[in-house]
Amino acid sequence: MLWINLIMDTLASLALATEQPTEELLEREPYGRDQPLLSRMMWRNVLGHSAYQLIVTLFILFAGKSRATRDTRARHDGPYARACRELIIGEGARPNG
Repeated sequence: MLWINLIMDTLASLALATEQPTEELLEREPYGRDQPLLSRMMWRNVLGHSAYQLIVTLFILFAGKSRATRDTRARHDGPYARACRELIIGEGARPNG
């Protein structure tokens, strides 16, 4: 029951948060059942943000290794740092020293 309430409240809050509050909004008729849930502007925003995040992630993945300095990595060369480096940069765990 909690999950249903959480999902319903989340969708309602998103609906209220995506449009500017105007008097015209309160006077508008409800959308029909055959209308899309996401408008063209929402799709554009979702796809734009996804593309931005993909570009940043790929930049970190492929150019992050050349941007990282050896001194910084040498000071923090614990097991968590190795795991993060392997996950983010793609570099295998190197031996200490």
